[in-house]
Amino acid sequence: MEEVDLSKGLPEAEIEALIGERDYRLFLNTRNELYRELGMAQNPPSRKEAVRLMSENPNLIRRPILVKGKKMVVGWNEADMKALL
Repeated sequence: MEEVDLSKGLPEAEIEALIGERDYRLFLNTRNELYRELGMAQNPPSRKEAVRLMSENPNLIRRPILVKGKKMVVGWNEADMKALL
């Protein structure tokens, strides 16, 4: 299992690859100040805009992101994390 290091941010292409076919909104950190300031809950940005914002503001990405093969857990969910092991 691999944890994606988001401490220094990721380029847009890496974020796109990480999201893949998933709903990009699952990767947005709803507790982030920028998320609230921009009113993303009521007015979500386009995928392209969200990826750009996540690249520029790494704290806007929900953590942790755990990857094992093709399976992924985004955000703190103990049951899903255990299932990934």
